[in-house]
Amino acid sequence: MDSQSCVKITNEWDIVAARQLGRNVAKELGFGTVDQARITTAISELARNIYLYAGTGQICIEKLLDAGKKGVRIIALDEGPGITDIRKVMEDGYSTSGGLGAGLPGVKRLMDEFNVDSVPGEGTDIRATKWLR
Repeated sequence: MDSQSCVKITNEWDIVAARQLGRNVAKELGFGTVDQARITTAISELARNIYLYAGTGQICIEKLLDAGKKGVRIIALDEGPGITDIRKVMEDGYSTSGGLGAGLPGVKRLMDEFNVDSVPGEGTDIRATKWLR
């Protein structure tokens, strides 16, 4: 079961649409309300980063079935400026927008698997997975 749905991120309403899609998929897969909230919070952070730093991009929600395990993968893709220092942005408290700096480190804590691939000048690909317990 590898099905994927995407929301193009161009404005703040798209962030809401991506959150809703993620919540619906998580609910459909059987995630409880706490994990649904974790997943939608992660989507919100990733979509907001696309909107703030890249301008446009997309959030894809992928249903996973691996050896009987169910899960959801969030894929955040953009062709923005990229991240020059991934290690730095993964530090708690680091912020380039004046926020709390909980963004990517927070997403990593909320999810079970997390990977960032970014090329300065080309864009960023972030994948975060949550498995149903």
